[in-house]
Amino acid sequence: MSCCFRGARLKGKFKESYLLPALSVKPVLTTEQPIPREKLNPPTPSIYLESKRDALSPVLLQFCTDSKNPITVIRGLAGSLRLNLGLFSTKSLVEANGEHAVEVRTQVQQPADENWDPSGTGQTWPCESSRSHTTIAKYAQYQASSFQESLQQKPVGKIIKFGTNIDLSDHKRWKPQLQELQKLPAFMRVSSSGNMLSHVGHTILGMNTVQLYMKIPGCRTPGHQENNNFCSLNINIGPGDCEWFAVHDNYWEAISDFCEKHGVDYLTGSWWPVLDDLYRANIPVYRFIQRPGDLVWINAGTVHWVQAVGWCNNIAWNVGPVNSYQYQLALERFEWNEVKKVKSIVPMIHVSWNVASNVTVTDPDTYKMIKHCLLQSIKHIQILRDQLVATGKKISYQSRVKDEPAYYCNECDVEVFDLLFVTSENGSRKMYVVHCEDCARQRNPNLSSVVVLEQYRMEELMNVYDSFSLVLTLASSYI
Repeated sequence: MSCCFRGARLKGKFKESYLLPALSVKPVLTTEQPIPREKLNPPTPSIYLESKRDALSPVLLQFCTDSKNPITVIRGLAGSLRLNLGLFSTKSLVEANGEHAVEVRTQVQQPADENWDPSGTGQTWPCESSRSHTTIAKYAQYQASSFQESLQQKPVGKIIKFGTNIDLSDHKRWKPQLQELQKLPAFMRVSSSGNMLSHVGHTILGMNTVQLYMKIPGCRTPGHQENNNFCSLNINIGPGDCEWFAVHDNYWEAISDFCEKHGVDYLTGSWWPVLDDLYRANIPVYRFIQRPGDLVWINAGTVHWVQAVGWCNNIAWNVGPVNSYQYQLALERFEWNEVKKVKSIVPMIHVSWNVASNVTVTDPDTYKMIKHCLLQSIKHIQILRDQLVATGKKISYQSRVKDEPAYYCNECDVEVFDLLFVTSENGSRKMYVVHCEDCARQRNPNLSSVVVLEQYRMEELMNVYDSFSLVLTLASSYI
C-alpha cells in the first residue's frame, strides 16, 4: 500500500468523512425560479414492456438507475416475464401460511391528496397510526369483509387497518413465491452478485429479503426515503390499484425542513406531505397509478409515499446497484444518520470492504468513491490502533466467522468495524456487548474493564485495498 499511517500521532479523536470531497455525481436539476405550475407535476418516467426480451434488455437497467429519473413505473412487467403473481394473492397466502404474523397499522381513511389534523379543521404533515399484530388468515378475513361492506356504503373518515411488513424471508415456507421472483432481470432480484445488499453477509429483513403488504382502500405508507437511500422495487399483486407520490432526492432537505416545522421527525417519524406546501416551495411531485402487474422502481434517495386505491397486496424489497449515484447517496445518509443519532440499517463500512473483495467494479467514479472510503477506514483503524498500543492496551485478534453480522454500538447505534470494544454485562460470560470507542470510554475512561477485539489483521485490509482495482470493460459485469 502506497500510503501508510503507522506511527502517526494524533491528539484527541480522529474523525474524517468517508466521502470523497471533490466528487459528486448528483444531477444538476432545473434552477428555473419559480418552476411553472405545469412542471410541478412532471410526467412519471414509464416503460411499457411487450416481451421477455424487453424485460431483460440492458437499457432497462440504465433507464431505472439514471440519476435524473427518481422513479420509474414499468408497465406490464409481470405479463412480459410470465410472472405468476397469483402466488402472492390473499387466497394463496392463506393456504401457504395462514398463521404467519402480520403487523397491523390502524389509520384514518381519507383522500390521497389530503391529510387532516385530528380536529378535522386543516391540512397537516404528521400522520400517526397505532400498531398491533394479527395473522395472514385473520387479515384476509378483514380484507374480504371490508370489500363486502363497501358494496353497501362508503363512509369517509372511517378507521381502517393496514397489514404491513409481512416477512417472506423463509425459503422453506415461501419456496414457490421466492422462486417465481428469480424470473426477474438480475439487477432487480432479491439477491445477485451486483447488488451491494447481497454482500452484507447477513439478513436485513425487508431489505435483502421480501416483505408483503396487504391493503384495503386508503391504507397508507407514509413519506420516507429508503434505509440508507437504497433503491427499492414494489410490485402490485392486485386486484386493486395504488397511487404513488414521489420527489427527487435533490429536495429531501426542503421536505425535512417542513417536517421539522410541523414537529415530526423526518428520519423516524410518520408524515404525509401537504401537496400545496411542496408546490409553493417549488418542489416537483411525480404522481401516478400503479396497476396490478406494474413494477415501481424507486431510485436511490427518492422521497415517496403511497396510498391504496383498491383492495390489493404488494411485495417489495431493496437493491443496491454498484453505481456511483447509489454509493454516494448511501454513504451520505450513513454519515447523516450518525449526526442525527439514527442507526444505519446498512453497515456501509462493512459492505464497502465486502464489495471491494467480491465485486468487479467497472465504473471509474464508483471505484474512486469506494477506494477513498477504504482508505479512510484504514486510516481510522491504524490511528486508533496506535493510540491503544501507545497506552499499553492489549488488542486481541479474533477473526470473523461465516455469516457473522456487522456490529453496532450498544449505546449510540453507530457501526463498529474491525476494532470492537467489548464488555460483559453483569459479569456474565455469556452476555457480551459491543461499544464504539467513545461510548466505551464514557463508561470506563481508561478501558480497564473493556476487551478490545480486532477482527481483521492490518495486512488483510491492506491486501484488499491494494487488490481492489478498476476493471475497464465494454459491458458491465452487472448485467
